[in-house]
Amino acid sequence: MSKTETTQEQDNLGEPGAQLSTAPREETAAEAIVAGPTLGVVGWIRWFWRQLTSMRVALILLFLLSLGAIPGSLIPQTSADEVKVQTFQKAHPTLTPIYEKLQLFDVYSSVWFSAIYILLFVSLIGCIVPRSWQFVGQLRGRPPGAPGRLTRLPAYTTWRTDAEPEHVREAALGVLKGRRFRAHIVEDAVSAEKGYLREAGNLLFHIALIVMLVAFAWGQLFKSEGGKLVIEGDGFSNTLTQYDDFKSGSLCSTEDLAPFGFTLDSFTGTYEKSGPQRGTPRTFEAAVTYSEADGPDKKAVIRVNEPLKVGGSKVYLIAHGYAPVVTVKDGRGKVVFQGAVPLLPFDSNVTSTGAIKVMDGYRDKNGKKEQLGFKAFFVPTFAGVGKGNMFSQFPALDFPVMALTGYRGDLRVNSGLPQNVYQLDTSKMKQFKVEGGTGKANRLLPGETMTLPDGAGSITFEKDIREWASFQISQQPGNGLALAGAIASLLGLTGSLFIQRRRVWLRAVRGKDGVTVVEMAGLGRNESAKLPEELAALAVTIHAQAPTAPEPAEAEPADAESATAEPAEAEPAEPAEAEPAEPETAEGAEK
Repeated sequence: MSKTETTQEQDNLGEPGAQLSTAPREETAAEAIVAGPTLGVVGWIRWFWRQLTSMRVALILLFLLSLGAIPGSLIPQTSADEVKVQTFQKAHPTLTPIYEKLQLFDVYSSVWFSAIYILLFVSLIGCIVPRSWQFVGQLRGRPPGAPGRLTRLPAYTTWRTDAEPEHVREAALGVLKGRRFRAHIVEDAVSAEKGYLREAGNLLFHIALIVMLVAFAWGQLFKSEGGKLVIEGDGFSNTLTQYDDFKSGSLCSTEDLAPFGFTLDSFTGTYEKSGPQRGTPRTFEAAVTYSEADGPDKKAVIRVNEPLKVGGSKVYLIAHGYAPVVTVKDGRGKVVFQGAVPLLPFDSNVTSTGAIKVMDGYRDKNGKKEQLGFKAFFVPTFAGVGKGNMFSQFPALDFPVMALTGYRGDLRVNSGLPQNVYQLDTSKMKQFKVEGGTGKANRLLPGETMTLPDGAGSITFEKDIREWASFQISQQPGNGLALAGAIASLLGLTGSLFIQRRRVWLRAVRGKDGVTVVEMAGLGRNESAKLPEELAALAVTIHAQAPTAPEPAEAEPADAESATAEPAEAEPAEPAEAEPAEPETAEGAEK
């Protein structure tokens, strides 16, 4: 059946066939023709508002929002990683100006993405609010009276019974209410309706979309996220100055940071030693001691995808490396630097690089203040001299070796320019030429010392090699709300797809021969094979309380066991389509 035929049939059924949905009524071709004067300013505003708040436009905007998120996933974003953005811009000089004009490096804060987001938000609210009020009105009302001719409905059955009409209607009312229908008696018929949860699920789905949009906006405005590298034995306090890097939403302030801190007690990492997965981590966990505000200390273990939840924040374990302990002495033997130096890995076997900076306290053999710097190259498992380049063969500390290249001069740490702590600025420094090794760098085993030339001192690679772990501390206030919205949307979508809204009517009247004629019919919002099956089951149950009456002796014997005979078998009548529709009445909207 076409959409036009369905609409015409529901119009012929009057009020009982209408209002099975809270969706706005579509205009016919004749209603769509604009007659008379053209629309004024107010008229155009109303037209635009009706288009914006239609469900069709809401779905289009939702689709555009999904499309807009694609470049945000494929193209590096400034808010996530500025280094990747800079690398991408250097590698694609032609695309960079185009992407910048389209704001593709800042998709989620761009003008066009925000416009789609806001329009979708307004569209959903403008669409849902009137439909919600209409649905509430339907819940407070009662099912409409039966149509004048039940034979026109898609599911229909009839039979004759000796039971009184009042008894049949009361029995039908009890059966329908027992099947969780909303039912009541209207004149000579029982009207019942079921499936209101379909519209409730539809509204719940769209309200849940609004909730998720609000949660997304809330999370972006009030979120905070930062990273911190912590060496074994060191700690972290959740204050802005403690972060290595930090970014937050536009409405987030440092006062919103949860008051807590933790200490990295130890890091444990084990790896597969053989087979095709050699070097794959098997144990990767950080043991910490943490506390909230002035609360007591607590122990916890942070693993990958198992963050520490404390004070409304989550602490994720994201990386790991080694921090060799070194001791630097000047020419007089005075210790000017001693401590663990974290080195950054650049491959899966934790081959690492970094810098050692001696900024204060060092004097040369003449007593002149100077600064020392060392480029460090560390491998936890060295293959051995003459067995290839110095790269790690395994991520565990099986054969640690560190190569050092020394410099003297000005580290440029007081130049006023930002400087990477893991890199060495040698523009104002002079390189040491040392004996042994390559002449510029020496390879050291744990416990060995490299002596600097000209009485400049020495540097010792201590046997103590500590490990470090990098943590990401995130505070996302909208996550719980987004999860609730997602669950609600699934529940609402399930209800709107699998629940059918339908109406059932039973009319019981006394015929001219004194026998009660029972008619039952059903109408659903959409055609479904389940509606006739449900109607047949209801008819069988009611038929048990109002069985078929025996036919007169002169009539042909009829099958007393049938409860679904067609109208032509009980009372011959002309086809329903050939009869003119009856006028609508106030009681039942009959046609």
